[in-house]
Amino acid sequence: MLFLSMPIVSAGLTALIADAPVLDLRQASSAQAVVILGGGLRRAAPEYGGDTLNCLTLERVRYGAWIAERTGLPIVVTGGYRFDGSPEAMIMRQTMEQEFKIPVRWIESASLNTHENAVLTAKALRGSDVRRIILVSHAVDSRRARIEFERAGFEVISAPTLIPRPRLDDYGELVPNARALQSSSLALYELSANIAYKARLRSQ
Repeated sequence: MLFLSMPIVSAGLTALIADAPVLDLRQASSAQAVVILGGGLRRAAPEYGGDTLNCLTLERVRYGAWIAERTGLPIVVTGGYRFDGSPEAMIMRQTMEQEFKIPVRWIESASLNTHENAVLTAKALRGSDVRRIILVSHAVDSRRARIEFERAGFEVISAPTLIPRPRLDDYGELVPNARALQSSSLALYELSANIAYKARLRSQ
């Protein structure tokens, strides 16, 4: 636990599975839409009087807004719900439009995982001629997200946020903290998911 709580370890684990560099906006000019993946909600947040985005989804929405402002591309939000309440995509649209003042053109609000994000987004965009997308996720799950959306028929330009930058010259990177432990947990989850995904492909 102590080892996994070190920032340099969590950054290294994330770098091990991330497969995309920082988005090049010049490359992004050929895209047709920005797709933002949901990453979870905070249910019944008392300070907001209801459901709101969790930290992961808010980071993605903010980065998606940043990209949309600079490219002028339309936005797609994708994410359903596992319990009672509003789907992720609905809260994402509300946050994007009310707080970042950027309209959302398409909403996919039935998916429960990354595979369904890709398949159901493809259905939602059927007839729109959108094939080349900028896909906003976190660096830690950018590889799996890209593969899923490519299998759904998209040309994908990955746009990861929270890209790891291990720094060997900063002793603070060796000081354990809770955020690093959370990042290590996400990285280990993705490592396991990638292994399971490859096993599923081999069995098909």
